[in-house]
Amino acid sequence: MNGSGSSFAKPDVVVGPPMWLLAELTYRCPLQCPYCSNPLDFARSHDELSTAEWIEVFRQARAMGAAQLGFSGGEPLVRDDLVELIAAARELGYYTNLITSGIGLTESKIAAFAEAGLDHIQISFQAADEEVNNLLAGSKKAFAQKLAMARAVKAHGYPMVLNFVTHRHNIDNIERIIQLCLELEADFVELATCQFYGWAELNRVGLLPSKEQLVRAERITNEWREKLAAENHPCKLIFVTPDYYEERPKGCMNGWGNLFLDITPDGTALPCHSARQLPVQFPNVREHSIEHIWRHSFGFNKYRGYDWMPEPCRSCDEKERDFGGCRCQAFMLTGDAANADPVCSKSAHHGKILAAREQAEQGAPLDQLQYRNEKASKLIIKA
Repeated sequence: MNGSGSSFAKPDVVVGPPMWLLAELTYRCPLQCPYCSNPLDFARSHDELSTAEWIEVFRQARAMGAAQLGFSGGEPLVRDDLVELIAAARELGYYTNLITSGIGLTESKIAAFAEAGLDHIQISFQAADEEVNNLLAGSKKAFAQKLAMARAVKAHGYPMVLNFVTHRHNIDNIERIIQLCLELEADFVELATCQFYGWAELNRVGLLPSKEQLVRAERITNEWREKLAAENHPCKLIFVTPDYYEERPKGCMNGWGNLFLDITPDGTALPCHSARQLPVQFPNVREHSIEHIWRHSFGFNKYRGYDWMPEPCRSCDEKERDFGGCRCQAFMLTGDAANADPVCSKSAHHGKILAAREQAEQGAPLDQLQYRNEKASKLIIKA
């Protein structure tokens, strides 16, 4: 399945522009989250794009039609050029979003980001319980810092957007999570159960909620939605279940190489943030233009269209809606990225999903999880 960066196009596939650009500025992060989506070998990645290289990426993608730009990581706040990158993105006409843990954020930085033209800040929490949040984050002060910065973001006039990654160790406290979001005057809340890639896949047995936990959490979330709607409350609650409890796969990234373009810290271009694990040689922005990467590279054309699909996907009447599911999930669970996503009940490998659900009925305790930054993990657990 290896491919080079040379031209490779499928003439039968109409390729539109990359509407959503995600700039993974760095894999560096002070936290240790055991569900981090960064690669397991993230520590080996040191050759980050320079400020000028990132701005050139922004310019080329914008020229192709990209409209929304997310600054992500790792923790993007560890980059000392973030204000300059935001200002460049604003000048180019992007709608910009900073996705952050809040660690390293200050009121002065929030003000500087606003002055540079940042449109949106999303802060993530590990839990609504301070002890669990700090344990998962690997910092005794993480929860207090997140609360303070969430309030500061709101005070600076930004929409309050919060993200709680839910899993078996915090999902039973879903009501308290929602209450905390309301206390923080959140406008949008994403209650997203772990999607099992990277570190989350490594820790799946300890993170995947049971079916009973999910049903209860979704019921409580819906009850709060109804209550907020009746009160005409502005807060919107979004509840995302893990693929492992579905019978049909989601239309991953709205189709391979369709709308989403991810650039990793070293300039590797991906059709989704998890695709680096696939045995495909993806192009790099230091060697090819965004135009070439998006329209002509092997990696971005590999799973476009429908001709690559084996059965049962090729003859499935839902393929134009789900695109055969997630290529990364197919590879992780079957060893072949071209297989049907095992989440689909039609997949010959669906038994792997059923077995994972059975494992989730037992689960695993927090102290058996493998943390992203093991040193930080040991320190916080001892404390």
